[in-house]
Amino acid sequence: MSTQVGHLRPNSLEARDAAFHLHPYTNAALHEKEGPLVIVGGDGVHVIDASGRRYIEGLAGLFCASLGFSEKRLAAAASRQMATMPFYHAFGHKTTEPSALLAERLIALAPVPMSKVFFANSGSEANDTAIKLIWYYNNALGRPRKKKIISRWRAYHGVTVATASLTGLPNNHRDFDLPISGIFHLMCPHFYRHGEPGETEEEFASRCAAELEALIEREGADTIAAFFAEPVMVSGGVVTPPRTYFDKIQPILKRHDILFVADEVICGFGRTGHMFGVETYGLEPDMITVAKQLSAAYLPISALMINEKVYRAIVAESEKIGSFAHGFTYSGHPAAAAVALEALNIYDERDIVGHVRRVAPRFQAHVQRLAGHPLVGEARGVGLVAGLEVSPDKANRALFDPSLAIAADVARRAQAHGVITRGIGDTVSLCPPLIIDEPLIDELMARIERALDDTYAWANAEGLMRRE
Repeated sequence: MSTQVGHLRPNSLEARDAAFHLHPYTNAALHEKEGPLVIVGGDGVHVIDASGRRYIEGLAGLFCASLGFSEKRLAAAASRQMATMPFYHAFGHKTTEPSALLAERLIALAPVPMSKVFFANSGSEANDTAIKLIWYYNNALGRPRKKKIISRWRAYHGVTVATASLTGLPNNHRDFDLPISGIFHLMCPHFYRHGEPGETEEEFASRCAAELEALIEREGADTIAAFFAEPVMVSGGVVTPPRTYFDKIQPILKRHDILFVADEVICGFGRTGHMFGVETYGLEPDMITVAKQLSAAYLPISALMINEKVYRAIVAESEKIGSFAHGFTYSGHPAAAAVALEALNIYDERDIVGHVRRVAPRFQAHVQRLAGHPLVGEARGVGLVAGLEVSPDKANRALFDPSLAIAADVARRAQAHGVITRGIGDTVSLCPPLIIDEPLIDELMARIERALDDTYAWANAEGLMRRE
């Protein structure tokens, strides 16, 4: 077939990509016309396109490239392992040195006591495994009815059939025939968007907790197995929890014997100013999922950590059945595990968490300054992650018509100013590599401000902004 697509130059890489490559989270019809931005290189916090143009990667790729795009130690770790033992599996009592050492390292790093690590290849797979283990656990305990799982609207827990059901974003459900049964979503704990007039932040948190209690009473605690939550709902628009939210939620879970799964896929390994978001917000989960910054994104790997209570039930049930019949061909892949170990070494040796704490105040100060921009309704964040929610009417917290995709327009204009980021819903998300320094933070935020200015000028000219 011809590779000429839309206006793209025939047989160019862009045209060939548009002709043959189905992209995730992309408008396929638009992609046929416009083709991709081809990224060919990286240098620190910058990426470089095929024309040689440099961009500050304002989203660390997909919230994952914590050490930037040119860390030679990670490439060398992968090369050494590939030359020594490029692949082996973990089925049937087998292991490799990197996966064994990485499991030990993660248990030592865990922010609350954990017992065992199960390796997978993505955050989706780690969370999907958590769901299966939760069901397996309750069967082991003789509780076949205790299988329902609670998530939250605007949560993001993955894209498998089960984890996309947990994810609380409409486009992840529409026309995929999701969510599956047995999944419940609570209100998104976003005080700015869902707080009632005159309600304090703590009163809002109490209302969120009361909703959880009501759901448990309605469905029956003997049917509800687990509650999934990200410390910060990053992919849902960088929603930070309201004060006292988790303080009120966690006792309810414990009282009703409902497992708590902390999804640290984005927050883990320094993003919030602690090694884990669990530490930032004082959480006590039974399971923790990690991915993304575990290997600084250099190779795919994820992990599920489980506590001793869950592990002992798995031991008993696998003994009864004769096998724990779950796993992936690439669970604990030695090259990915070797890169993850080296990433953890770098985090430790360079005190990456300390670096985040030193530069985050500068980053967050810029974020709060942009709260005064006429296009920004709310600016929020923690550590080195932030969201700028756009609004046509700041005083009344109004929303733009979703079809206008205003946050995506800001992201498009940011790219023209040399920053790559994303507009997710009504929020422009910012999540730079953890190695970013203060001068580059200043430059990143100056370019974002110019993009906001451009979109505001256009929206104002189109009559989309509320007139005083």
